Amino acid sequence: MAALCEGFTLRGPGPGGGPSMSLEPGPGPDLVLLTERGRAATLFKISDQKPLGCWSVKHGQVLTCPVVCNFETHEYIAVHDGKVLRIWKDEDINLDKAFKATLSADVHRIHSLPEGGPLVLFRGGGVRTLDVLLEAPQQEIENVLSDEAIWWSGAFMESQQPVVVFATEKDGDFFVYVQKPKVDSVHKYRLEPQESSEPLSFTAYLKNQTITLLCLYSNNSVYQVLVPLHQDAEEKEQILPKSLLLNLSVSGSVLKGSCLVVVDKDHVAVLGSLAAPGKEPKECLTIWNTKFQTLQTSKELPLGTSGQLWCYEEKFFLTHGKVLTVILYKCETSSLAAAVGKLKDSKTPGVSAFVNWDTLGNEERVVPFQPQESVAPKAESRMNLRSRRSGVAKVQPENFSVGQLLLNLKDAPTNVLENELRQLMSRAQTPDLQAAIGSVVTALTNRCKANPRYYPQNFLLQIVETRDLSYSLCPDLMAVALEKRDFYLLQICLQKFPDIPEEMTYACLKAFLSVGDTYLRGTDVDLDSVICYIDVEFNSKEVKTEIVENGFNAELDEDMCDDAKIPREGRSRSDGESCPISPQRAALLNAVLHSAYSETFLLPHLKNLPAQQAILFLRYLYYLYVKCSEKVNTTLPGVRSPTINQIMDWMCLLLDAHFTVMVILPEARQLLSKLHKFVRAQVRFYSELNKIEGSLRELQRLNHLRDSQTYSIEVLEII
Repeated sequence: MAALCEGFTLRGPGPGGGPSMSLEPGPGPDLVLLTERGRAATLFKISDQKPLGCWSVKHGQVLTCPVVCNFETHEYIAVHDGKVLRIWKDEDINLDKAFKATLSADVHRIHSLPEGGPLVLFRGGGVRTLDVLLEAPQQEIENVLSDEAIWWSGAFMESQQPVVVFATEKDGDFFVYVQKPKVDSVHKYRLEPQESSEPLSFTAYLKNQTITLLCLYSNNSVYQVLVPLHQDAEEKEQILPKSLLLNLSVSGSVLKGSCLVVVDKDHVAVLGSLAAPGKEPKECLTIWNTKFQTLQTSKELPLGTSGQLWCYEEKFFLTHGKVLTVILYKCETSSLAAAVGKLKDSKTPGVSAFVNWDTLGNEERVVPFQPQESVAPKAESRMNLRSRRSGVAKVQPENFSVGQLLLNLKDAPTNVLENELRQLMSRAQTPDLQAAIGSVVTALTNRCKANPRYYPQNFLLQIVETRDLSYSLCPDLMAVALEKRDFYLLQICLQKFPDIPEEMTYACLKAFLSVGDTYLRGTDVDLDSVICYIDVEFNSKEVKTEIVENGFNAELDEDMCDDAKIPREGRSRSDGESCPISPQRAALLNAVLHSAYSETFLLPHLKNLPAQQAILFLRYLYYLYVKCSEKVNTTLPGVRSPTINQIMDWMCLLLDAHFTVMVILPEARQLLSKLHKFVRAQVRFYSELNKIEGSLRELQRLNHLRDSQTYSIEVLEII
């Protein structure tokens, strides 16, 4: 039995997407590397749906093969302009300064094996390990191919030896090459031709010292070819026979596949267009059982795809419309009962991870993980569901799947709905409980959108505050909260959700800056992050107290630096001390400062922020910057207060997005001048500290060497 779960977006729409994308496993189990031809490589953390790093080539250069990770050294390897090899690490930012080696031949693809290291496949068919190649980058690479084009390639480990397999085409004939670079052996095979049909996609796996090559042909069939790793020396070109593995048709519908990947030893996934007689073709993702030749499940993709499909760690990756989508799947041990949809597994809970009432029009869809090949009596199913609907109040929620329960409660009164959902969330912890709670929130937000007068604020707050949810589990929650102007809920979501898209972060920022102070004063907001450095009782005036830490006093700082007047330039009583916004607005903006983001995706949205709002935000950031600098440890007091790094990062982002406007507007120029003077004073102050850094380190070393048990006073003269 196989099942496809609801998908989520890993990467939003952006320029350069489409068929030029390529995906490779990252350095960790939850990481993938996305390469976009001619642009950049981005490392994504799947569970957080966030990019961890992005590296791009400079203008005029083009990435010509997917970026891969060296699992042994945790380095990244790329090739641009065909022959230029680049190697870098996570901490490297500028690819132009990364290690560079120019090769003697064009590279087709780099394959990286966890235990075999990176293998470089050249367009002429030659293969080198990366270590051998780096010893002499300009070494001559032999041409194995004769006017053949490489269609597909893969790498495997066999008897602790790396093996590269690739398929080529010439004049309509297809060939398979097997290379072992460490023993310098090359075997060439010819694929048995198929009349009036040609291969569209290849994939392979290694088993029992034999490569099993799966070929998706244009006649809507999948063929299996066994490729031996060893060839008799006498045979120059052995013809490999193929056998029919799968016919991509069911109940009169034919799947015109475009891409094929191996799921496990008994299942394959095919991406393509399903055409039924008299109906328009629909693009979909399907999982097939190759052992019993049955369709296990499918998922429609109404926005279309690029025809590319990747599979890592029980997840499918594909482009759906203009976004990169991740779809989780589940495949169980192959058996005849599972193949025909009759397997009963008591361990599989009836929990649908994401339930949308608008898509539950047909009763059969309520049963989760229902394979399309299962043809159960529909009349009996409808009768059971009707009887269940009539007895919602009599039956406990534990007897239902989450999907069934939510469907039955679709039209229930508000008090009944919330009581039943509270009982559902009070169940004992199960592996799917978080997904079920996400379904509960989705159900509530769907009702809010259908009925504008309904908004269970307290219930939603209780769920968000007490459950470890994420944006992807309830993607409509923050949009509904924005529409209802529920700033408290938005503040809590910004504090707790680790995967908020940059577009939503910007929407919250714009709403927090545009709302009036009168409305905010009557709004319930968590002030824990500001209460320690802003007085929230006396007309929003700042507390006029000086905090002395480790003998440091801001008033004494004047005598320490004549030219760098930090206290006067940055902390003047007239215009530097008072907070430019109300405590409520400051608390909301602090939540935005704490949210995770990628500069690449947030910057385009920040450029749309109105100029006056950008200036107000910059004034508050400058105020926080000055406040942090008053403390020796540059840390603001309070709970969840912004850090100095967060403040500086957002200041840089805002200046990058609005620098031209800031320079032109008179009210912004004064602020920029103050900020410039303050930063310049700090740079000078820290440069003075750097001058005595060596002496301080020597003093620290002497203190470690001295083991004094008695109290003493020592005078050290620093020259």
